[in-house]
Amino acid sequence: MNSIIEINGLSAGYDGKTVLHQVDLAVYEKDFLGIIGPNGGGKTTLIKCILGLHQPSEGSIRFYKNGQEIPDMNMGYLPQYNTIDKKFPISVYEVILSGLSKQKSIFRRYSKEQHEQVRQMIARMGLEGMEEHSIGSLSGGQLQRALLGRALVSNPEVVILDEPNTYIDKRFEAKLYSLLEEINKERAIILVSHDIGTVLKNVKTIACVNETVHYHPHTEVPTEWLEEHFGCPIEMLGHGTFPHRVLKCHHDHK
Repeated sequence: MNSIIEINGLSAGYDGKTVLHQVDLAVYEKDFLGIIGPNGGGKTTLIKCILGLHQPSEGSIRFYKNGQEIPDMNMGYLPQYNTIDKKFPISVYEVILSGLSKQKSIFRRYSKEQHEQVRQMIARMGLEGMEEHSIGSLSGGQLQRALLGRALVSNPEVVILDEPNTYIDKRFEAKLYSLLEEINKERAIILVSHDIGTVLKNVKTIACVNETVHYHPHTEVPTEWLEEHFGCPIEMLGHGTFPHRVLKCHHDHK
């Protein structure tokens, strides 16, 4: 299978502190890559580098289509919930419509077809009747659905989701992963989450980010592998058919 994103020797950080060291990683056509790792390990920094929102200090990120290198790639992005300003005066319809802004000339209005794309995405996200509601009036789950709609409406080649099930109720969480499974038949997905159990249940490949990247080509991940790359013990708990992995109590050694 062809790779669509190739990362080689990437290092990145903030304020003179390196967060990621010499990262090598590939994302493949129709991959469903789960990115896990401890807080502060560099998960969000890595996806911001992929999106072009943060410049690495070393290394390269290359994009490919049909085996040929291309200068950039259409990517849909769902950021972490806590980065959104709910006081910003924008409606649900306008949020999702903004996902098409790169496809519109600044001198032209959105086309009828683009408005129809937005209406279809609103229905897909279960937000019918809320088109004119301001984002400040939405519940956490409703806002996440609007932002997910914005990430998907442009029909991107890759969808990047940073903690997508934060503030989403359990009923929509099941629908979310069913929707992602459908989307994954046509495009690659990169999912960042601290919820290891949910990630292992839904993705195809795993990358553990803890200052560098440790890649696992499938989701049958030994507990020992997780413990080694998280840097702390992890215990497996089973609840029916829904597995969860949680961190054991541990102490830092300084």
